[in-house]
Amino acid sequence: MAASHSEVWQDGVVVLSRPVAQDIVRIEIDVSRPTTVDPGAHVDVRIPVAGVPVRRSYSIVDATPDGARIALSVFQAETSRGGAAAMHALQPGDRIEVTQPRNDFPLRWGAPRYVLVAGGVGVTAMLGMAERLRSAGADYRLVYAGRSRERMAYLDELVTNHGDRIDVRVSTEGDPLDVDLLLDGIRPGDELYVCGPIRLMDAVRRGWTARGYPPTDVRMETFGNSGWFAPQPFTVRVPALGAEVLVGPEQSMLEALEEAGVDMMYDCRKGECGLCEVRVLSLAGDIDHRDVFYSERQKDARSKMCCCVSRVVGVTGGTVEIVTT
Repeated sequence: MAASHSEVWQDGVVVLSRPVAQDIVRIEIDVSRPTTVDPGAHVDVRIPVAGVPVRRSYSIVDATPDGARIALSVFQAETSRGGAAAMHALQPGDRIEVTQPRNDFPLRWGAPRYVLVAGGVGVTAMLGMAERLRSAGADYRLVYAGRSRERMAYLDELVTNHGDRIDVRVSTEGDPLDVDLLLDGIRPGDELYVCGPIRLMDAVRRGWTARGYPPTDVRMETFGNSGWFAPQPFTVRVPALGAEVLVGPEQSMLEALEEAGVDMMYDCRKGECGLCEVRVLSLAGDIDHRDVFYSERQKDARSKMCCCVSRVVGVTGGTVEIVTT
């Protein structure tokens, strides 16, 4: 495997696992090589799914000051690829491989005002940011949107800690998040941070672009497994290498190619950096673009895809032929 960065893997021991909302479990892990954790950081874990080790990324909710204990919150959705179920099954005393924290979603200091938008379990990336901004006396607003209160982790804690700084939107109560209204309230110089499902981020990006707001003032982090369609199995072919690989619904194209011995480039593994981009030679079906790297024009061209998250959908046994970088 080829990565653009140096990874440091360490041993972890689960010390706590408890539900914090419907289908969401908080998992606390003691790590063997602790380091400081900044807001927005995440770790990758290796965990067996059907006997095969898989790699998944999770935002760090919080950590001890020395980073010796980190907390993750894992949502098991219908579209989960097996890793969430394996994480939910962890019990105190279980051992797990985990990277040292990395931060592809850092909080940039110096803005006159911050707007943090969390959709569902996307709040895991926002807790640390909101707390750091509150502690620093910064001007900020936290918008937390969810389907129902039962599915909104840490809701009571956030309301207590952030008071009138938090804006809670609950769909089942007839008060869903209005993205247009949210964006109309953005002031010049505001920085917007968004983490949530692909539909939320797509709506924010479209609205942000339509209003002509500076692209450098909006930052997004994706779940990686959040797509427009349910995952389907498909076949990927790499003609230059004579490789043909079946991608199961529980794995990404990147993972399937790696397992087949194809040397791949990657970095974030969450559809944010574009390093894992492959060029599409032919396609039977359509591409479910799950990244936040490409523009809408680039996605419409159907000529390339981020293989760490995006999939082929639309026909039974879809296929895609690609050129790897």
